[in-house]
Amino acid sequence: MITIDHFSYTYRNREHPVLRDISLSIPKGSMMIVTGPSGAGKTTLCRAMAGILSHVYTGTATGSIAIAGRDIMEYKGIEELSHDVSMVFDDADAQLIFTTVGEEVMTSLENRGLSKKEAEAELVRILDLLQISHLADRAPYTLSGGQKQKAALAATLALGTNVLILDEATSELDEEARNLVFSILRSLADGGRTIVLVEHMIDEAAKYADSCVLVKDGTIAASKTPEEVSRIIQKSLPPITKRPGKEQGDLLIEATGLVHCYGDFCAVDGVDITLRKGEIIAIVGENGSGKTTLVKHFNGLLKPTAGTLRIAGSTCNGHSISVLSRHTGLVFQNPDTMLFEDTVRKEIAFGLKNIGRDQSCIADVLNEVGLAGKEDTNPRHLSRGERQRLALACVVAMGQEVFVLDEPTTGLDLAESLQIMEILMRLSDEGHGIVMITHNPNLATTFADRVMKMSNGKIVCSQEA
Repeated sequence: MITIDHFSYTYRNREHPVLRDISLSIPKGSMMIVTGPSGAGKTTLCRAMAGILSHVYTGTATGSIAIAGRDIMEYKGIEELSHDVSMVFDDADAQLIFTTVGEEVMTSLENRGLSKKEAEAELVRILDLLQISHLADRAPYTLSGGQKQKAALAATLALGTNVLILDEATSELDEEARNLVFSILRSLADGGRTIVLVEHMIDEAAKYADSCVLVKDGTIAASKTPEEVSRIIQKSLPPITKRPGKEQGDLLIEATGLVHCYGDFCAVDGVDITLRKGEIIAIVGENGSGKTTLVKHFNGLLKPTAGTLRIAGSTCNGHSISVLSRHTGLVFQNPDTMLFEDTVRKEIAFGLKNIGRDQSCIADVLNEVGLAGKEDTNPRHLSRGERQRLALACVVAMGQEVFVLDEPTTGLDLAESLQIMEILMRLSDEGHGIVMITHNPNLATTFADRVMKMSNGKIVCSQEA
């Protein structure tokens, strides 16, 4: 179905190619995983297969890509290509543009030319399939990151294309939801669709896929079964050891009976939580359980509907973001919501200027998060994983007492995730308090002092890791 023959690509204003001499053949009715470190070229490869590089971007390409024997350059443009190929992007927010989830999906169905009756029946089927029928009338901006990813996938499935490309489309889903999506994709492949899935958690996806390619530095480093590629990756990783327990200091966060409602919907329902100096807390739970809503209170992005919140000894229910952000730094689930400057250096410098802190730390912070040498790079030219690390660097440079990280390892492979956890452990050792939302149970139990599970807006379990 997809044939790539000695394909290379260099973005405009870039000196070196991002993809180099890629050759692949992906049969009809198969499911292939694409994996590799952030910045390796995975997203560019997806854009190439979707025809976006050829029909939207203005870089330089050599070699060829064909869909069912037809060269991508023979298509009149993206509109014609979209009848054969659809793509779920790594940023769900950029893909959701309508008023409700139902409208997002219905618009895709209408573009297929279905009758009203057929479209309505298919809408119900797709929402039920992804278990998001209850979100049909919700506005996308009110959803959790994982719910947004499901909505974006639903809208893409509704297009009914023979080729479906997913660029880290499960990165913000909980384990149960990821396996639901993988099983749906497997069924589509069994029905004759061709599925390309960019995925870091290949051990979970392995049993559903037929093949796996490992991308490194813009080339295909391996093309084998998912299990074989996983073994190759595991050999390159350092041993993972449990974080040793240690004595913690004074209270940094104390919330009692915290409640937050969006209209009639209670997203956080009577939560009690504490955080001490030097402590790392992992918050886990299914998508939509209230995790992100809870932590947005800690830097003033949200104010409690009820309950009390103390940060660094001061009651702060009515304090502004500018006041609370002196104590708490927040790394968002989607790094693109906090990156707006035109160079990496300027992104970090912006926050430092606001608090009057010296900028000499920028080089050290970038080196710590693995972005040394990219000071003058436009953040929009970084991969999703690199943007995630830049967002972390912006907060770490500020040096607040509390760091809150909403899915800090999204878009990162295991080696890069361990690098992030090493940074968080160092910050903890220096006396900072860390609150981390994660869907990775191994990271939670290995590196956190406490793991708290949320469900339906409540903390239903809290235990020492």
